Amino acid sequence: MKKRLQNTTSDYLMPVTAITLFLIIWQCVSMLGLVPSFMLPSPVDVAKAFVKDFPLLLSHSGVTLLETFIGMAIGIAVGFLLAVLMDRYGLLRKALYPLIVLTQTIPTVAIAPLLVLWFGYEMLPKIILIVLVVFFPIAVNLLDGYQQADKDTINLLLAMGANDRQIFRYVKFPSALGHFFSSLKIAVSYAVVSAVISEWLGGFNGLGVYMTRVKKAYAFDKMFAVIFLISALSLILMWLVNVIQKKMMPWENRKEQ
Repeated sequence: MKKRLQNTTSDYLMPVTAITLFLIIWQCVSMLGLVPSFMLPSPVDVAKAFVKDFPLLLSHSGVTLLETFIGMAIGIAVGFLLAVLMDRYGLLRKALYPLIVLTQTIPTVAIAPLLVLWFGYEMLPKIILIVLVVFFPIAVNLLDGYQQADKDTINLLLAMGANDRQIFRYVKFPSALGHFFSSLKIAVSYAVVSAVISEWLGGFNGLGVYMTRVKKAYAFDKMFAVIFLISALSLILMWLVNVIQKKMMPWENRKEQ
């Protein structure tokens, strides 16, 4: 128990120390004038801009997070369904897998303007872009998890008269949970970034719209403030995924102990 507490303390202490050291160096560079302040505002200036515009940032964050959650929910559902179908039907897997990979070869920045052109400046094109980004890691990793399920356990259940639904429920799905949460951590960060990118190219609200406005005003302290906010939101969402994973996979917690 004591060793586990020490490891947990070390896990938190090291990144906090590294971030603090980075901010101190950044502040010193700004104070010494090594880089002009209009190009690289100091952490203090960024913090002041964050506090000053906090209500506005909060309002824009709500829009971006709403787009992210809706897109994530649809993307996870699509990825889950595709993985189940491809695992169940070999011919469908051979037909769909190359198409799924092909969707990821199109740069996000290239397809976002087309979605805005086709679907307007409201929330729909942002959600579609998030779905396109999210469903791929979910589908591919879940499929790998299903395929790597223990064959001996599956054969045992078949010998006991289990049907495909029971095999999926008791063997394949539990074995794929680790793959699912690993892909979900990637998808969460991609979803937030995709929402912001789509807002750059057209919209009325959102952190991407806010970034575009402050960039045109050359308010780089506010630009850095929103960048840090986007990073913080991504980290919080990834932390939530970790919490959910520990709740849904309690046996992994026992292994760590």
